[in-house]
Amino acid sequence: MTEAEDLLFVNDFVLIEQHCTEVTVAFEDLAVADFFDDQIDRGYRPEQFARIWIHTHPGDSPQPSHVDVETFERVFGHCDWAVMFIIAQGGKAYAELSWRHGGPAALRMNVKVDYSQPFASSGQHTWNAEYRSCVHKQHALNPYDFDEWEGWFSENENAPELNRDPTRDFSTS
Repeated sequence: MTEAEDLLFVNDFVLIEQHCTEVTVAFEDLAVADFFDDQIDRGYRPEQFARIWIHTHPGDSPQPSHVDVETFERVFGHCDWAVMFIIAQGGKAYAELSWRHGGPAALRMNVKVDYSQPFASSGQHTWNAEYRSCVHKQHALNPYDFDEWEGWFSENENAPELNRDPTRDFSTS
């Protein structure tokens, strides 16, 4: 959530009901529709609540996966502008501003998470309850089903995150 005067300053974070695996996320369509309706009824414009996609990555790499890139294009590709913002578990961050006016373009952004500022969802107990009610964890792959893993690796053999140099430092600071 942002204020109308500063669309790149996020002052609140809202979870939408979703099903997550180790490598995917699927939002509940009805939950997304209800969220949009609620925000419009409160007088917010879509630019204030539906242009910045914030999500986390396990580990220390915030680099977007091919799934992130495809999801961002599918969900936000029609918007006049949007931001993909990824925070890695280790604290590193990645952000990219994309826009369509004047021809499609993208710009890597320097970002900072200021944990010292209060925001509506900062109460740990409230946040934990919201997380438990909205995020439904599932397992993408059975670790003991080697045929399933072989199929996954075959389908994703050209994914950039599987072919990158793991020693490369992706820090943004």
